[in-house]
Amino acid sequence: MEFMFMVARWSHIIGGFLALCVFWIPIVTKKGRKTHRRSGWVYVVAMSIVSISALYMGIYRLAFDSSFHAEDVPFSWFLIFIAILSGGAVWYGLRVLRYKKRTVTHRKMVDLLFPILLLISSIAISIYGWKIDFPLLKFFPIVGVFLGGIQLQYWLSVPTRRSHWIVEHIIGMLSCCIATVTAFTVFGAPRLLQIESVSLVVWIIPILVFVPLILGFTTYYTNKMDGKRSTYRK
Repeated sequence: MEFMFMVARWSHIIGGFLALCVFWIPIVTKKGRKTHRRSGWVYVVAMSIVSISALYMGIYRLAFDSSFHAEDVPFSWFLIFIAILSGGAVWYGLRVLRYKKRTVTHRKMVDLLFPILLLISSIAISIYGWKIDFPLLKFFPIVGVFLGGIQLQYWLSVPTRRSHWIVEHIIGMLSCCIATVTAFTVFGAPRLLQIESVSLVVWIIPILVFVPLILGFTTYYTNKMDGKRSTYRK
């Protein structure tokens, strides 16, 4: 078990470092081109490794680690939540491309499961955060509630704009970036900069950076693809 934990830990570190190195490339390169697609897939693979390893480490430390200290419990729950958030976001970002031509509601359970899980876990983690008075767990899950609601609403509604799929793809992938950078600022930055890891300033910075990017990109592609037409035609 300890060996598997070390494998998961190093996989998490390597995957996270790779994701931090390449996440900006799909953002700045032209959408649909070879560089965008290839770097995007590298990011997807890296984040899949990060999510799976984070989930494993969080569960392991809560259930099997005999050297685990009580003060580490909140961070283990945060690790599990980040795994759900990032994994769900990257899955969503891929699946909207798979069904970009849909003209009806989408009710496949494999796609509804992640937003439902994200909504439930966000509410549960936030309640837990308020119960133990842990700021990071109090407020950060609001992001998960918001994203889970958006994803669920998108799948269960009929597309009305031509740009629907690219807008949701951008939301999914940049939301995953928020999770990536937040995890780094919470766990990595305190060790490098000697600052308080649970400070609201630390985890709110990625939100302040990426939310304007999401709004800017979605507005641009909505205007570019839809123009003055708001109705989607097959």
